[in-house]
Amino acid sequence: MKTLPQHIGPIGVFDSGYGGLTILEKIRHELPEYDYLYLGDNARTPYGNRSFEVVYAYTLQCVTKLFEQGCHLVILACNTASAKALRTIQQHDLPKLDSNRRVLGVIRPTAEIVGSLTQSRNVGILATEGTIQSQSYVLEIGKFSPDINVTGEACPMWVPLIENNEHLTEGADYFVKKHISRIIERNPKIDTLILGCTHYPLLLPKIKNYTPKNVRIVPQGDIVARSLRNYLANHPEMEKKCSKNGTVKFLTTESPEKFKSSASIFLQEEIEAQHIAID
Repeated sequence: MKTLPQHIGPIGVFDSGYGGLTILEKIRHELPEYDYLYLGDNARTPYGNRSFEVVYAYTLQCVTKLFEQGCHLVILACNTASAKALRTIQQHDLPKLDSNRRVLGVIRPTAEIVGSLTQSRNVGILATEGTIQSQSYVLEIGKFSPDINVTGEACPMWVPLIENNEHLTEGADYFVKKHISRIIERNPKIDTLILGCTHYPLLLPKIKNYTPKNVRIVPQGDIVARSLRNYLANHPEMEKKCSKNGTVKFLTTESPEKFKSSASIFLQEEIEAQHIAID
């Protein structure tokens, strides 16, 4: 383990692929003054169908790398990593790496507010296989709103459709309609659908098209951004460690050219990326 830098540094944002860019975009809009360092483990994506042990190992490697790059605070902008790795890293690894650094996820902020969104107390989760199997949303929502009934639906084709830029095609409609219909059939009382994968906002037009009009659709970006704002306000000792020059840099374990091309699906701006090796 290298000695971690102690000077101020950017806020780290991690995802297994590109979906975390939807979270980063909302965070930058909410908190434009801070510096951000995005790391995509694109060479090993997707995480959604990998075991707990592998997701934990990969996520820890990437979090450690962001710490080594000067980040004191890292956001896991990935539901699978938040579901399968966050708790272990917080409880087991941070005390050994640096007890003053923090890693936050995207599931808890959503779970905290969902009780204020649902009238019927029936909530649906659309997510990857790994996130659904982890039961993380059921557990987290249960902590804040134990009266809510949670129904999960794994949508294994949605991420590949998006990352191959096929999400706007007619072929994508079949897979979107299939999973929306299935979750509503399983629980017709659902009035709130959480998009429990950071890729899914790119499918929002199609999701809206096949979702009953009385059902609220909840992407996570704005929720996570507001939660981060509140976190920094409540933890001035961490806020002081976050540099503020309004910059953003991108790291990828894949080729920078491939990252730049695929990132254009998610971000409406030209970016440059650097390759980084994860050891």
